[in-house]
Amino acid sequence: MPRIKIWKVDISAGDAQHTTDLVAEEKPLHVFLNNTHFVTILCSPSLLEELAVGHILSEGIIKKRNEIHNIRLEEDKHLCRIQFKPSINLKKKIELAKPFSRLITSSCGSSVYWPFPRLIDRLKLPRVGSCLTVDASLISDCVKNLNAVAETYRRTGGVHVAALYEDNGDLVALAEDVGRHNAVDKVIGMRASENADFGDLFLALSGRLTGDIVLKAARIGLPMIASHATAIKSGIEVAEHCKITLIGFVRGRRMNIYTCPERVTY
Repeated sequence: MPRIKIWKVDISAGDAQHTTDLVAEEKPLHVFLNNTHFVTILCSPSLLEELAVGHILSEGIIKKRNEIHNIRLEEDKHLCRIQFKPSINLKKKIELAKPFSRLITSSCGSSVYWPFPRLIDRLKLPRVGSCLTVDASLISDCVKNLNAVAETYRRTGGVHVAALYEDNGDLVALAEDVGRHNAVDKVIGMRASENADFGDLFLALSGRLTGDIVLKAARIGLPMIASHATAIKSGIEVAEHCKITLIGFVRGRRMNIYTCPERVTY
């Protein structure tokens, strides 16, 4: 984290001090699939291999990490090169995903927008059939603790945080990034490195619950998402279609359950 010079103003005291402060930063990560550029992601420069793997999983390019033959991260060039096994038809997979060469910004994900009705016609969206149930108090505690365990957020206030939890509250993976989509992709990539299933976990995050965030969960079989922030219509539509439990405004001892409330006990 870089440290920069700032003027710290106290309006009540009518005072200003010249000091320094830590800030979050973003850098590009160029992801190549079989030597062809697939996406450039503006992201926090940490967990870059996990980000790349989580991104192609959550975008539906692959279903399991073992479809990957080799990964080479070249941090000095901001490159991540992913080679697939010969049996993988990469061209067909990319045709079913979003447009081929893309830029993922740190603010709101891809600059290419696909309305949900077009996605239904274009993709076979999965239904998540997990029998996971989680106590409401545990969900509340996990979301509340996100910022407490997120070091970069505590020091800069400039990043999003995402985490995967087991149904007993055990933390499986946690990541921070200037982009909320990137933070989600990073924890997916961390879990995928163990070739583990996602059906017995839930995702907690700090950002808004939009359709593209919920789609990421659906593609890997995550049954539940909970956030300190709200859900918007696209997120609720995708959650309803894919049978994902979507929970927003997890604050204090309250929460809003938008879809599939049977997975939450209280």
